[in-house]
Amino acid sequence: LPVVTVINKWDRPGREALELMDEIETRTGMVPTPVTWPVGVAGDFRGVLDRRDGAYVAFTRTSGGATRAGVNRMDADAARAREGGAWHVADEEAQLLSASGAVHDPETFLAGASTPVLFASAVLNFGVDQLLDVLLEAAPAPGRRSTLDGGTREVDEDFSGQVFKVQSGMDAAHRDRVGFVRVASGRFERGMAVTNSRTGRAVTTKYAHRVFGSTRTGVDDAWPGDVVALVNTGGLRVGDTLFAGRSVTYPPIPSFAPEHFVAVRAKDLGRYKQFQRGITELHHEGVVQTLRSDLRGEQSPVLAAVGPMQFDVVSHRMAHEYNAPVELEHLAFSIARRTTPQWAPVLARVPGVEVLSSLDGTLLALFPDKWRLARVERENEGVVLEPLAADAMQQ
Repeated sequence: LPVVTVINKWDRPGREALELMDEIETRTGMVPTPVTWPVGVAGDFRGVLDRRDGAYVAFTRTSGGATRAGVNRMDADAARAREGGAWHVADEEAQLLSASGAVHDPETFLAGASTPVLFASAVLNFGVDQLLDVLLEAAPAPGRRSTLDGGTREVDEDFSGQVFKVQSGMDAAHRDRVGFVRVASGRFERGMAVTNSRTGRAVTTKYAHRVFGSTRTGVDDAWPGDVVALVNTGGLRVGDTLFAGRSVTYPPIPSFAPEHFVAVRAKDLGRYKQFQRGITELHHEGVVQTLRSDLRGEQSPVLAAVGPMQFDVVSHRMAHEYNAPVELEHLAFSIARRTTPQWAPVLARVPGVEVLSSLDGTLLALFPDKWRLARVERENEGVVLEPLAADAMQQ
């Protein structure tokens, strides 16, 4: 999949921009090709140098970022007079990127070999317009899609779409649950009969909306590339395929291997049902991955995430949406490997290693660090410890 990278929170102190470019390439294998470059160090975000035309986009802060940031676009001479040394540094770094070939190329982007990079501060509404512009310019148009069985689905066939996000509690007054579906083929019409390929059940499309921020508008029809929000369609999960006419199932949406783990418990055992419901729904939304074991029991599952901020989201939503406040205990694991039922008992006896099961039955061995992992592999010939590829753990 083509990937657009956004470096957010540039209004807060952080690392050097060039250092972050090195990390992106190291961790993803893709060459970063910045489209915008920050003027001002992290924590002093003044605007961005738009590398597409060399212009300076200066931002004007609004109160609490409550509205769209004011934008003043100017040429390099005006930028140099206004920002002085900050512009000079940004301009030099942008020239260095150009000299090293870090320039956006549509072909390598669509091939997944490079990733355009933008700098932003979402809370202040800085850089959001530039992101939307790049999505419109660079994102591939809808086309033929590969299916799970090795076939294809043409854009002009019957309707099909894939759920890429599920969100509960978007409307606090109604406690609704919204499934976001990207149309892959055909025409979607409000109220049409569609089937969830995973369950074989019909899905209600009467309440179809288009959502942008807090604004919702009704959708009567949609076409490939459009996103439709289906409200209160119970049972939808990230990756589900919806279709009309000829049956089709698209490959599951990949999720990244977790690097952070916590044990979670309900603060009030009298609200255990709400606790179980909330943890399960957040798992299916893709907020976290839920792991369990007989040793820990149902009362204390383990939550796995790519970043620790996801646990803050869990705590907030469990308390405010499910009325089931939780306690989190951070665990000293950083690596997960998939294993088999035959090796699980062996690994469970290794000090510092724990084996848990995902909701889909996948067995995962958790390790505190790469040295413990290497030692276990060295001392157990033939042990099954498979790295979690991007698609290894599905919701």
